[in-house]
Amino acid sequence: MIVTATETPPFDTARAETFGQKMAGVLNAAGVALMTSIGHRTGLFDTMAELPPADSRRIAEAAGLSERYVREWLGAMVTGGVVEHDPAVGTFRLSPEHAACLTRAARPNNAAVGFQFLAVLGAAEDQVVAAFRHGKGVPYSAYPRFHEVMAEESDQTTTAGLEDHILPLVPGLPDRLARGIDVLDIGCGSGYALVRLAELYPASRFVGYDFSPEAIRAGQDAACRDGLGNVRFAVRDAAAMTDAGRYDLVTAFDAVHDQADPAGVLRNVRRAMRPGGAFLMQDIRACSHLGGNRDHPLGPWLYTISCMHCMSVSLAAGGPGLGAVWGKELALEMLADAGFGNVTVHALPHDPLNDYYVCRPG
Repeated sequence: MIVTATETPPFDTARAETFGQKMAGVLNAAGVALMTSIGHRTGLFDTMAELPPADSRRIAEAAGLSERYVREWLGAMVTGGVVEHDPAVGTFRLSPEHAACLTRAARPNNAAVGFQFLAVLGAAEDQVVAAFRHGKGVPYSAYPRFHEVMAEESDQTTTAGLEDHILPLVPGLPDRLARGIDVLDIGCGSGYALVRLAELYPASRFVGYDFSPEAIRAGQDAACRDGLGNVRFAVRDAAAMTDAGRYDLVTAFDAVHDQADPAGVLRNVRRAMRPGGAFLMQDIRACSHLGGNRDHPLGPWLYTISCMHCMSVSLAAGGPGLGAVWGKELALEMLADAGFGNVTVHALPHDPLNDYYVCRPG
């Protein structure tokens, strides 16, 4: 049938029903996601992984939790296909295959860690809705537990992969660290990666900058607890830092795209480096254009977390709001503008979410 400009296509009932079913699936998946976060935070997945098939009372006792809450949580996990249930005897079981991506013992493959972001982002929903009207963004203070959850997530993608995957991307870097160099980590968050580096390479000196006092306190506490004298942390905006020619290595792990002045940060990184130094940047693997992300396996999630947090916190600080999906094309352009004419981009098997940029002055 030919449809003219004045005609309205007929309503497709089958298409509407299919879409309705899809949205019902989305709602169910959202419920499973929230319950997965709770299963992680309460330790229920860890507990069940160590138990034989058990009823709700035994699971609750082993986890030190309320049986009534555990029973309702198990209902969500069974109907969501996460936990197995034998109705004949009333027992529940977390299979080894599912435990392999839901328990702390599965690090760095514990997918449950990332589900905590749903509650973190949801807590700021009212302010994000208001920002759709005023356009000024939402500050970091609106996101409770953000730094705590981000630290746990980064511990899997970054800290766990440092020795075997990330550091070897820069030729000769492990040997130089062993001999002793100066390292700066911008947007260091709670400092998990930097503390690990300080443990591995006692001859090197490490500095971490982040504008969050909460995150910096966590880093300082970790360094003090581990008795590390070769690492220090400071509350500092990387866009305002004045360090010049002081560092042999600068790192930024998932920290550039939500800066208030990302271009200024990259210029300051270039200024802070010594001759022969390198900048190692981890950031979201994506295309700078929506069309290139239509088949991205985590596309909806990346745009959601960008809208709900990454873009918004940058706008709140007067920044450009690059967002999490700023993409490789724009990243390379901005690195070149900052003076990095020699950039190689790496994808690592342990981290399907990020690209790793090894940058040197041109």
